[in-house]
Amino acid sequence: MIRHTVGRLAATVFIAVTLALFALPMLWLASAPFDASPTITTSVPEFTLANFAAILDNPYALGSIVNSIIQGGGAAVLVVVLAALAAYALSRVRVPGRDVLLYLLLLLSSVVTGTAAMVPIFELATRLNLVDTHLGVILVVSGGLLPAAIFILKDFMDATPTSYEESARVFGASPLQILRHVTIPLVRPGLATIAVWALAGVWGGFLFQFILLRDPEKAPGSVILYTLYTEGGSPRLALISTFSLLYSLPVVAMYLFVSHRYGFRFHGGIKA
Repeated sequence: MIRHTVGRLAATVFIAVTLALFALPMLWLASAPFDASPTITTSVPEFTLANFAAILDNPYALGSIVNSIIQGGGAAVLVVVLAALAAYALSRVRVPGRDVLLYLLLLLSSVVTGTAAMVPIFELATRLNLVDTHLGVILVVSGGLLPAAIFILKDFMDATPTSYEESARVFGASPLQILRHVTIPLVRPGLATIAVWALAGVWGGFLFQFILLRDPEKAPGSVILYTLYTEGGSPRLALISTFSLLYSLPVVAMYLFVSHRYGFRFHGGIKA
C-alpha cells in the first residue's frame, strides 16, 4: 500500500514538473509583451501597450505576417493537393515495390535535408528565376514536406472503404470524380492534419526563406524576427516577445479551428 502511494505521488510530481516546464515559457510569452521592461524570468508585468506600438511602427513587422500567410498557405495547399493525389494513387494502384518506394522517399527526405541540399537548391532556384519570390519559397519548402505528407495520407487512404468507390464507378464516375466526391470527404481529418502540419512547418522555417528572399518586404515573420536584435546581437526582449505573440496567433487560430471542426481521433492508424 505504501509503495503504491509513493509511486502515485512520484508520478504526480513528475507530471507536474513536466507541465511546468512547458507552461512557464507559454506564461512568459503571454506576459512579457505587456511588460514595460521584460526579462528572461516570469514575473508580474508592469502593464504597458508601448511594445505593441513599437512593433506597429516597424515597417516590415505586419507585412512579414502577411508574407508568412502567403508562403505558408500556398505551401499547405500545394502539399495537400499533391499529397492527396499521390497517396490515393499509391493506395489504390498495386505498383511493384510501392512500399519500398514510400520508405525510400521518407528516408531520403530525412537524411538528405534541405540544409545539406541548399547549394543545388539555390542554384536551381537561380536558374529558374525563383530567387526573391514567394513562389520559389513555396515550391522549395513543399518539396521537402511532400514525402512525409504522402506517407501519412496513404495511411488515411488505406483506411477508407473501397465499396463506396466501386459503387460510384458503376455509375460511371471517373477516378478524379471518385477522389473528389467520395474519397476526399472521408479523409478530411487527414487533409486538415497535413494542412496544419505543413503550415506550421513553413511558419517556423527560417533557412530557405533567409537565403531565397533578398527583399525585406517579402521576408516572412521568422526572418524579420531575426532583425529584432541590437547591433551587438543582444535580444530586445520587449520587441521579440511582442512580435512572437502576434506571430503565433494565426497558427494557434488555425489549430483551434481544425481541432474544433475535426477533433482528435485515431483514423487509419494515425492520430489526427
